[in-house]
Amino acid sequence: MELNTFLLLCMPLILCFFLLQFLRPSSHATKLPPGPTGLPILGSLLEIGKLPHRSLARLAKIHGPLITLRLGSITTVVASSPQTAKLILQTHGQNFLDRPAPEALDSPQGTIGWIPADHVWRSRRRVCINHLFTSQSLDSLQHLRYKKVEQLLQHIRKHCVSGTPVDIGLLTSAINLNVLSNAIFSVDLVDPGFESAQDFRDQVWGIMEGAGKFNISDYFPMFRRFDLLGVKRDTFSSYKRLYEIVGGIIKSRIKCRASNPMSRNDDFLDVILDQCEEDGSVFNSDNIQVLIVELFYAGSDTSTITTEWAMTELLRNPRLMQKVRQELSEVIGAGQMVRESDMDRLPYFQAVVKETLRLHPAGPLLLPFKAKNDVELCGFTIPSNSHVIVNMWAIARDPSYWEDPSSFLPERFLGSKIDYRGQDYEYIPFGAGRRICPGIPLAIRMVQLVLASIIHSFNWKLPEGITPLTIDMQEKCGATLKKAIPLSAIPFIEEN
Repeated sequence: MELNTFLLLCMPLILCFFLLQFLRPSSHATKLPPGPTGLPILGSLLEIGKLPHRSLARLAKIHGPLITLRLGSITTVVASSPQTAKLILQTHGQNFLDRPAPEALDSPQGTIGWIPADHVWRSRRRVCINHLFTSQSLDSLQHLRYKKVEQLLQHIRKHCVSGTPVDIGLLTSAINLNVLSNAIFSVDLVDPGFESAQDFRDQVWGIMEGAGKFNISDYFPMFRRFDLLGVKRDTFSSYKRLYEIVGGIIKSRIKCRASNPMSRNDDFLDVILDQCEEDGSVFNSDNIQVLIVELFYAGSDTSTITTEWAMTELLRNPRLMQKVRQELSEVIGAGQMVRESDMDRLPYFQAVVKETLRLHPAGPLLLPFKAKNDVELCGFTIPSNSHVIVNMWAIARDPSYWEDPSSFLPERFLGSKIDYRGQDYEYIPFGAGRRICPGIPLAIRMVQLVLASIIHSFNWKLPEGITPLTIDMQEKCGATLKKAIPLSAIPFIEEN
């Protein structure tokens, strides 16, 4: 049942629970940022819709770059400009480090993304960065990424022979999952024929969709135990499936280490199992499973989404696709494999990736923050315990910073020093501040390598009946923003 329909049906019940609370006089007055009045009890919940990044951007145009929404019993402040985002993520960053975990998540205390920003968070984050995301760690596994991309290209060549379309997002998801699974525990999650790719992608999306839904349990906490919309139940089925797979690998490794202490893969799983044996460790047999599942859904989904949107935009713009192919041909050469070391010599291709991240950020709303204390911003008061959302999608389309912001124009990044590492607040596709995404180095390498490889190795055309003007561009929103209708394209190799 949709949230809006459910709330309307349950209005009498909600009213009974909250009437007395809302009639009680407030103990202190604060000057909140402006915003819509909203309905009694529900506030502005019915205004959010299925695409909250767009709804919130529309409200910001009416009320300003810093607005207040009452969502059920939760006061929520939304920032929709580079200036307000910088105030929250940098100037007052210490006050906005914690996050309110959605009810749909399983064991958020075992994660990096949702755990409060305490010493446990810092320790977990440090281990992940040092053993998965440093340049040295990534360079050591470069051969693995090349091997997986070659497997992808071999699979696509079969489609060239048969003339059948390729599901770009599905195959990209499989490669991203296998790169991560080999870095974490030295095995492929997806089979060589990619037959299990759809199941894994469905489980990953099940979690991301649940984590991003505007769920009644998150805005009326007294209803949490009932899971009235079934969001937690649906999400848990995806967790359960991934826990079965990941848990089995962890148990097998623990058993192997116990029987032969000298047996090691020296991968990420060995690193955190070593730490489990240390006194006072932030890792144990329960939370390492939660952490690894988080790495899979967070690490694979965003890279997959970016690659699919990039291919979509290039197929919509044949002139740009030809420009990218020409640059790849001149720099890399016909029949040669793309290498990560080639990227610095591909300025137009890099501009395409940057423009994709601007126009289609994988996470259009940064994961929400929770104010520790009252803080003054732009002459308004952000009260303690209020939720704070940064609308990255709206910021990246702000006409004050971006000319023709709704158009896909890679040229805007040629010669530009704007980067995605959180220093330029008009462009923060991975967030900014202390809770910036730690996996940026791997995400960028994977998007660039996979995208460049499939463009350089093959020509692409749309299936019969679809033209560049009729490609479906609808979005589907969870914690990430994916293409609602998967992109299918037919690869072929031109005869010289």
